[in-house]
Amino acid sequence: MLDTSSKKARRIFYTSSDWRMMRAYILERDNYECQWCKRDGKVTSQLDSVLEVDHIKELKDYPELALDESNLRTLCKDCHNKRHNRFNYREKTKNIKWNDEFW
Repeated sequence: MLDTSSKKARRIFYTSSDWRMMRAYILERDNYECQWCKRDGKVTSQLDSVLEVDHIKELKDYPELALDESNLRTLCKDCHNKRHNRFNYREKTKNIKWNDEFW
């Protein structure tokens, strides 16, 4: 069985050729589009964002599903971060209108 007990063990898995091949397959299967954005009627592709392959059931909890294609989906980086409650990226700054008229 796959060892997923530590971050180091999971890193070894994510650098394996088996994972790389499955990741490429899932991206192609999902037409290089974020499945959550697509569900919401928005198209987010590799041209718009970094695409990541997500384990629906967590790898650390379900190592037996590590390479099960029914447990994998393509998500954009923003959706993947939301899914895992990781908001360690900068939010877009608001557009501030400059009014240089002096009355």
